[in-house]
Amino acid sequence: MSLGQHLVELRKRLFRAAAGILIGGIIGWILSEAVWDALRQPIYAIIEAQARNAQINYPDITSAFDLKLKIAFYVGLVVSSPVWLYQIFAFLMPGLTRGEKKYVYGFVLTAVPLFLAGCAAGWYVLPQVVGLMTSFAPPEDAAFINAQNYLDFTLKLLVAIGIAFVLPVFVVLLNFAGVISAASIIKSWRIAVLVIILFTAIATPAADVVSMFMLAVPMIVLYFAAYSIAYLHDKRAARRARALERELAL
Repeated sequence: MSLGQHLVELRKRLFRAAAGILIGGIIGWILSEAVWDALRQPIYAIIEAQARNAQINYPDITSAFDLKLKIAFYVGLVVSSPVWLYQIFAFLMPGLTRGEKKYVYGFVLTAVPLFLAGCAAGWYVLPQVVGLMTSFAPPEDAAFINAQNYLDFTLKLLVAIGIAFVLPVFVVLLNFAGVISAASIIKSWRIAVLVIILFTAIATPAADVVSMFMLAVPMIVLYFAAYSIAYLHDKRAARRARALERELAL
């Protein structure tokens, strides 16, 4: 494909991804109140665990409306994840052979559950993170939490961990496209493990290390699973190349 064709293809994929997010955002608008009720449960837990007054504040007259719009967007991002993940993979399809393009559907079917599993993992550690952050305030003080800041913190945490769970799928895709080899993946395993541990330590600043390892262990397992798939693919590709060389030699 020429540069112009790549740009046209990119525009088409971005438009479809945006349409999917927009439709998901409409669903998110309908579900926004239920989602907000669930997201602020950790605040109610502070009242019992720390015996302090904890409330959500709306400092501006438009804060509640802006909050609902933001919830709708993030819910739309999660709901439409099959659409925009497929568009990403489909944009990279020209880098694959005709026989390997069928794996794109397998990538999507793998990436979507992993993204949702990552969001669920973030949801699991969210109460511990909120409880720790608010515990630094003196016990006699109240916790009046800005609604917008709290929403940004919680949703970015969930989406960031969801995307982190999907990254191994992109590693496999790059391997299938011939960008990276299995050897380079395993060669960098120490750096990858260190980055994963640092990421989970930042994402889960809990007093104990249980929450951190609850995120780090599956991410490390996914990394080595990606290497295993890439290794099998490279081995199969090398075998096909040797067979082709023998045929040409004859």
